[in-house]
Amino acid sequence: MALFELTLVLLLIAVALTAVSRWLEVPYPSLLALAGAGLAFLPGAPMIEIDPELALALFIAPVLLDAAYDTSLRDLKRYRLSLALLALGAVVFTTVIVAFVGWKMAGLPIAAAIALGAIVAPPDAVAASAVLNQFKVPHRLTAILQGESLLNDATALLIYRIAVSAAIGSVMLKDAVPVVLLSTIGSVAAGYLFGRISLLTLTRIEDAASSTVVQFAGTFAVWIIADRIGLSAIITIVVYAITIARTAPRRMSARRRVSTYSVWESAVFVLNVLAFVLMGLQARSIVGRLSGDGQGDAFLFAATVLAVVIVARLVWVLAYVAIMRRFARFDSEEQRRDAPTFRGAVLVGWCGMRGLVTLVAAIALPAGFPGRDPIVLAAFAVVLGTLVLQGISLKPLLRRLNFERDTTIDREVALARVAIMQAALDVLSRKTSAAAAVVREQYEAQRLVAENPEDAQAATEYDRLRLYAINRQRDTLEELRRNGTIGDEAYHRLEEEIDWSELAASPAGRFQPLTTY
Repeated sequence: MALFELTLVLLLIAVALTAVSRWLEVPYPSLLALAGAGLAFLPGAPMIEIDPELALALFIAPVLLDAAYDTSLRDLKRYRLSLALLALGAVVFTTVIVAFVGWKMAGLPIAAAIALGAIVAPPDAVAASAVLNQFKVPHRLTAILQGESLLNDATALLIYRIAVSAAIGSVMLKDAVPVVLLSTIGSVAAGYLFGRISLLTLTRIEDAASSTVVQFAGTFAVWIIADRIGLSAIITIVVYAITIARTAPRRMSARRRVSTYSVWESAVFVLNVLAFVLMGLQARSIVGRLSGDGQGDAFLFAATVLAVVIVARLVWVLAYVAIMRRFARFDSEEQRRDAPTFRGAVLVGWCGMRGLVTLVAAIALPAGFPGRDPIVLAAFAVVLGTLVLQGISLKPLLRRLNFERDTTIDREVALARVAIMQAALDVLSRKTSAAAAVVREQYEAQRLVAENPEDAQAATEYDRLRLYAINRQRDTLEELRRNGTIGDEAYHRLEEEIDWSELAASPAGRFQPLTTY
């Protein structure tokens, strides 16, 4: 009961901290990390241990699905080289360097040291996204950071699971390569299959609350099934989410979609808060078990790992950008303009804040894992240190780098908005009733507003014709994303606008194609 009461209080505190973070213009996870660390010094805080498998399924599965759902396939393809160098190269490089430090400095077994490296390797773009959006940094950088945040989780957690299995003796490191290959291929196929099955289920559920419950239950079921049959639950969830993200929005009603997005956003926020609560409570018990010289050595080791993680990412990013720019001299002028810059490399390198994945992976280590206490303490130090040092200093760094404000998403939104307004006008052009004339005038005005935002217009009352036109707008928006004209961020912003228009036109909030017109 004490944990439940403490969690409720911290949830309210977290809401207040998000307001403070917006006022200070710092990532809200940075303040959450400080609040979580404060629990280690709170008198009377309860001791708690959580089952490792439960921790991974409860925290990682929904967060990974939420991130994968919003991932743009267009941007993944466009920036595939940079993403591969970060999501694979940087993760492996950081894992190796940290594993060497853990082996030499803390005397960890090789497998346990690799597990530590995999725990602290994947950065979390969520912490940086709020600040980056305020400064409108180049779209290339935000797309790379968001794509990396998804893919590096899969890479790091795959290494983590193999290392943990090797440390407890259930698999040998020398057998890891075939295991990884089979797991990856099988997980991709399973994720796609589960996604198609989920689509068949979700399209038959009309109640918003029931649909949301089925989505959560399905997410946990996919994770558990993949884990039980020996696949990579991480890769399976990522492919599963991307599969349903490409089709589900068009098959769901506006009310279900608006409700679902709101619930998922709230759920991910709550999971972040709970993870930082567990971080503070576990740090308290770990510090209590470490005493005397052992405590000092553990804190020194944690600080060293923090420094190594920050430096390793900066070195890797700056090195690969220098190599790419060297080869870019032989490219065309247009390709040279798109080549990465050192300013961008500094920003990407500094946006290495660790977050929920690192926290949960550390908490999920089995109780008898070799060197568990120093590993978990080091992971907590990396999360707290990167979120505070890098998160709070991100705004001054952006001012120093002085990027030109990027308008890529705004331009895509404007382009798509004009296209969907024109689509509505085209489908109404054959209607001759007085109501159709009024609706056409409304859409013509909205198209003019899209071309020139200074023009404002009121809404029409002829809801049936609006719903009929909205159906064509959705088809056009889907086509713009499908052919790569716009990315997923622009797609979702316009999708939300159309959803609210549909809800305003339909009291039931359910899409009804007007085929009788």
